[in-house]
Amino acid sequence: MGKGMVYLYTGDGEGKSTSAFGLALRAVGHGYRVIIIQFMKGRKYIGEYKVRERLTPEYEIYQFGREDFIDFENPEPLDYELAGKGLEFAREALRKKPRLLVLDEINLAAHVGLLKTEDILSLLNEAPEETTVVLTGRKAPPELIERADLVTEMKFVKHPFEKNIPARKGTEY
Repeated sequence: MGKGMVYLYTGDGEGKSTSAFGLALRAVGHGYRVIIIQFMKGRKYIGEYKVRERLTPEYEIYQFGREDFIDFENPEPLDYELAGKGLEFAREALRKKPRLLVLDEINLAAHVGLLKTEDILSLLNEAPEETTVVLTGRKAPPELIERADLVTEMKFVKHPFEKNIPARKGTEY
């Protein structure tokens, strides 16, 4: 039995989630079902969340995080709870056999200990042959990199934030 493909985007540079959403847009354009699960994100004003109503029914997005940023050095119990719920939701989503399942920021969630890498690997082994699973986030655990079929590392070179230019609606969020 074939396993679904796994794409992994990691690194300190920008573009990990953006690349995943590019794949999602491409799949929706062909009429395929896409399910996106965002870990550690709960901001409803971001473009990829707001567009859901226009791209329904092929495009679904769910957030499992607080609106404010997580303290990576000292996550709150709620952060662990939400990440666990997100992983269980991903397991249920795979039963729908989407063409693309994006697990946004799951690499970082594993790195900070909100999720166990072995639980993510178990989920990947459940992916149907027709489903590509995309893992995004900095600091991807080596086991996920090993399991992935495609790995891209985004390298930080420079960023507008260095010049105190704030994030722009429609580009950075």
